[in-house]
Amino acid sequence: MHRTPEFPDLLRLIDERATAFRAVIASAPSLDARVPTCPEWTLFDLAQHLGQGRRFRAATVAAGPADAPPAEAVAERTAPAPREREELLAWLAATTQQLLDTLLAADPAGGCWTGWGPTQLTDTCGSVARHQVQEIAVHTYDAQVAVGAPQPLPTEVALDGVEENLFISSFTTSAWPHKPTAFDLHAAEGRSWRLTVDGDGARTTRLPAAGQDPDAAGLSLHGTASDLVLYLYKRIPVDSLRLDGDPELLDLLLAWEPEDWA
Repeated sequence: MHRTPEFPDLLRLIDERATAFRAVIASAPSLDARVPTCPEWTLFDLAQHLGQGRRFRAATVAAGPADAPPAEAVAERTAPAPREREELLAWLAATTQQLLDTLLAADPAGGCWTGWGPTQLTDTCGSVARHQVQEIAVHTYDAQVAVGAPQPLPTEVALDGVEENLFISSFTTSAWPHKPTAFDLHAAEGRSWRLTVDGDGARTTRLPAAGQDPDAAGLSLHGTASDLVLYLYKRIPVDSLRLDGDPELLDLLLAWEPEDWA
């Protein structure tokens, strides 16, 4: 059964993944280590990016509905992190607490700026919390890769991450320029989704769904929920998954660049 995590669950997962990230930073032999999945960054750069992002999102949530990020949020995104390890760890913990405190004070259904463009989600404080779980989780994986100890994303995080990524990054109202088809994603943990592409654009539904032909997919991707998320975020190659159907359809999808793609 599909279940979107409740708001308190999202706050718990933000805290858990942020704690896991700090554990990597605390134990890393060097903060100058390169991050293979973010090749232009060192571990310090990754930590600074993550902390700046938490401060930025806290400011946008606090500002409420807006057509653009407020000036104070933009300033938070460029505030440098301390380079000394213990100070950096304290700064990371403080940025996480800042985000959590701001979310706790917010209405989960209240609006705020997200910057995603058109998606299948509503721009709410709750959707920001949901996305922050994924961002922190994936960057924790990045940090683990950098120290040679990658771990799968926790199942609870990964299962929601497949859907959340598809609802944001794979939605468009631009017409698919090829023959209509569908891409099914099957998590080994028992959940499935269908990305349909046709003249109306691209949209995702959960499977099984009433009225949907189980054989309609042109290509199906199978893997653990963690592997599906990491593939969607371009952290692992497609050959980490099992494909059934026409693999050339995936080439068409990856080459497609709708103007409103999030």
